Amino acid sequence: MSDRPASAPPEPVEAREGTTYDLAVIGGGVNGCGVARDAAGRGAEVLLLEQNDLASGTSSASTKLIHGGLRYLEHYEFGLVRESLSERERLWSIAPHIAWPMRFVLPHVPGVRPRWLVRAGLFLYDHIGGRKRLPATETIALYTHPAGAPLKRDFTSAFVYSDCWVDDARLVVLNARDAADRGADIRTRCRVTRVRRVDAGWSIDAGGETFSARAVVNAAGPGVVDLLSTSKLQPDKALRLVRGSHIVVSKLFDHQYAYFFQLPDLRIFFAIPYEQDFTLIGTTDVDHDGGPIAASAEEIAYLCEGASRFFRQRIAPADVVWTFSGVRPLIDDGSGRPEAATRGYDLDLSDESEGAALLSIYGGKITSYRHLAEDAVGKLASRLPILRGKGWTGLEALPGGNFPVDALPQVEAEFRQQFPFLGDTAGRLVRAYGMTAFAIFGGVSSWSDCGRDFGHGFTKRELDYLVRHEWAQTADDVLWRRTKLGLRFSPEQRQRLVNHMTEELVI
Repeated sequence: MSDRPASAPPEPVEAREGTTYDLAVIGGGVNGCGVARDAAGRGAEVLLLEQNDLASGTSSASTKLIHGGLRYLEHYEFGLVRESLSERERLWSIAPHIAWPMRFVLPHVPGVRPRWLVRAGLFLYDHIGGRKRLPATETIALYTHPAGAPLKRDFTSAFVYSDCWVDDARLVVLNARDAADRGADIRTRCRVTRVRRVDAGWSIDAGGETFSARAVVNAAGPGVVDLLSTSKLQPDKALRLVRGSHIVVSKLFDHQYAYFFQLPDLRIFFAIPYEQDFTLIGTTDVDHDGGPIAASAEEIAYLCEGASRFFRQRIAPADVVWTFSGVRPLIDDGSGRPEAATRGYDLDLSDESEGAALLSIYGGKITSYRHLAEDAVGKLASRLPILRGKGWTGLEALPGGNFPVDALPQVEAEFRQQFPFLGDTAGRLVRAYGMTAFAIFGGVSSWSDCGRDFGHGFTKRELDYLVRHEWAQTADDVLWRRTKLGLRFSPEQRQRLVNHMTEELVI
């Protein structure tokens, strides 16, 4: 990988007072950042407004999978599955540092779904999405396969199929970073309080300022309807808010396979190797009627009991080291059970007779974000001529991902060779920043050159990069979204980071 660019980390975009933007995107989740990236790359002057941190809501609370949604075939959502499957290898190719293939073990459970039905679904899953690099499905005997070792002996056979894993929060941040590199103005901690049409455009009150834009994209996720209502605009769709909760426990197995489990109530859940030393288990599907977005005791018990049906090691709520939950803004299609509600999306573009364009995004899933963004910008092109360029985001790498999908081990080896003093931290850095890691640590020749060590290989050098170039402002931004070091930091280490960021850091 000797042809890597020796560029410095990109500088942040300066605030532009008095600008009339071509497009204002409201919402800094994966859909909003994807739209901002696509539109900025087509030459539009883009403003993105996020009330909290990037990916602070649903987009950092997914199951971390780029997948077609095998279970959606049961609900006849063939179009959604095909679109999602076609995106798997595309997203892997543009972000090979934060996304990679994973093999999933699906044990056969007698009496839940017939073996022939599962096999037929997997055959369809293998063939409708344009799979090229990912291995096809195979059948295994669990008593001879490594994936069978941690499971109860009741389960004797399984199917093994392919999907991909992704660091969801970093996917959001990298889309925002690329949008900013292409000229977008990214504003976090900038809550929108009012949106109104003025003359041929929009006036947007946010964060104590007023912005002007020719068109608006409402990518507020679970708040998409609320944003319209507070601005006295009529929503076109109703949302069903469904909470998905996950638990993290100490690792239950040593191999790199993930599991897809079927329960007697016909629900499914995953058990995924996570951050080297942990196992991620989820998700639930519970209608969310307000209140804190957090895993309930019932959800935690449900996931523990479900996992204990399959693993030899019993999992209890006391074994849970972390939980996280997100609210999925699903289109209300009248489905009875929350898990049956569609994961598809709808793009509602206001009529031209109403004045300046407003496009509201309803629904969606992290796997389809790039295609959704391309669709959204394509729809707006009829109202904003500057957007009439071709879709490009499926071909251009996200920041740090400019290397072949099979070259991650080479990139890591070169990084370790150039910065041997980083030790085991090198692997985490390459899997977070890819080629950008070389620029972040450019000129550094020893551990002491990296500045203060906050613990677990996280130094001031990395922190400064996250603050200056990735909009991190708090310890939670750093420990739970830019990294997952919150799983490892002690309360004392976290407090030292909090103190530094609130008292010493100059942004």
